[in-house]
Amino acid sequence: MFREMRRNKQLLSEDDVIAVLNRCTSGVLACIGDDDYPYAVPLSFVYLNNKIYFHSAKAGHKIDAIMKCPKVSFAVIDEDTVVSKEYTTYFRSVIAFGKARIAEGGERSEAFEALVEKYSGDQSAESKHKEIAGCTQACVIAIDIEHMTGKEAKEYAAAKKL
Repeated sequence: MFREMRRNKQLLSEDDVIAVLNRCTSGVLACIGDDDYPYAVPLSFVYLNNKIYFHSAKAGHKIDAIMKCPKVSFAVIDEDTVVSKEYTTYFRSVIAFGKARIAEGGERSEAFEALVEKYSGDQSAESKHKEIAGCTQACVIAIDIEHMTGKEAKEYAAAKKL
């Protein structure tokens, strides 16, 4: 169902893919939007329990698109260094495919706590608890990952073999 990566020598290991997801703070969600136009939106996320979670308003283009068709992709760019003398970039990225849904109950709570921790790690426990308790208007969306790959520049892949 999902294509194999053509340049598999540049394929990241599963551990490297997870490290990228844990390290990065933003990604781009792509879904089918109004009138079947692609809709891609940057957002903050957390990777937890083999799922990608993000928060959202309860109404809007993103929620409408997910409710219409839950199949989504999510891309993260970890590295993108311009190497002008080679007319290229040295990159590392991850793309995930899956189905998005609204997280409920304990799953929502756990994911929201993980989001708060990721984006406010240096705040006091009291401040974090207050944020978690006070945020009742946002919904948390889960992407149940069905396929995920990572790729890096051939130069990075070659350096690993040295």
